[in-house]
Amino acid sequence: MQETHIRIASYNIRKARGLDQRRRPTRILQVINGLNADIVVLQEADKRMGARPAALPRGMIDAETDFELVNVSHNSVSIGWHGNAVLVRKGLDVRHVEPLVLPGFEPRGAVRMQVNLGAGLTVVAAHLGLRRCDRQAQLAAINSATDGDVHCVIAGDFNEWSATKGFEPLAARFETHSPGRSFHARRPIAALDRFALTPGVTLHDAGVDQSSLARVASDHLPIWSDIEVPASTC
Repeated sequence: MQETHIRIASYNIRKARGLDQRRRPTRILQVINGLNADIVVLQEADKRMGARPAALPRGMIDAETDFELVNVSHNSVSIGWHGNAVLVRKGLDVRHVEPLVLPGFEPRGAVRMQVNLGAGLTVVAAHLGLRRCDRQAQLAAINSATDGDVHCVIAGDFNEWSATKGFEPLAARFETHSPGRSFHARRPIAALDRFALTPGVTLHDAGVDQSSLARVASDHLPIWSDIEVPASTC
C-alpha cells in the first residue's frame, strides 16, 4: 500500500512587516514560495485594526504564487480568521473549512479544514494566546473540535516558551513537535512555532527556514514538516 506525503508549513508573518520596519508583502511571498510546501498556514495575515484588511493582497497571491487562498474570512477585505489564513497548492482538494472561536482573555481563533488526501487529513491552523492559562484552554477547545478526526495536524504559533509544559490538553491524542528555534528571527532563542500530530500521521522531517530573506521578512522564521498520511483503503 502506497502512503501519501505532504509538506505543511507555518509562518507568523507579522502583517508583512519586516525587521527593517517596512511592510513588504512581496518579500513574504518570496519566503513562502521557497518553502516548497503544499499547505501553508499563516498567522497575523491581516492587519489588526478596523475591518482587518489583508496584509497579503489577494491579487498578489494569485499573481506571484502557485497557491490558492482557502476562504476563511468573514468579510471581503481580510484573508484570514483572527489573522489565521491558509494557502494550499493548486489542485489540492479541500473539502470542509470551519472557523473555530477559541476561549481566552484576548480574541483568538483557529481554522479547521479537511483535505482529501489518502485516508483523509484534518489540518488546524492556530495562533494561541499570550497567557498559558488561555493557551491551555484553547488547545482543549481544538482537541474537542477535532475529536472525530483520525488523522490530524495542528500547525501554528503556539506562543509557548517552554519545551515541555503547556501542552497537557493535547497529550492524550497528539504528539507535539518543535522543528527548532523560530523566534526572534534576528537571533532565534525560542521554539514558539510547532506542529502537533495524531497517531497514524508520521513525521519524516521538519525544519526552520533560516534563509537570509526569512531573517528579515518577519520577526518569526517559518517552520515546515514533511508528513505521511496512510493511503485510503477504498
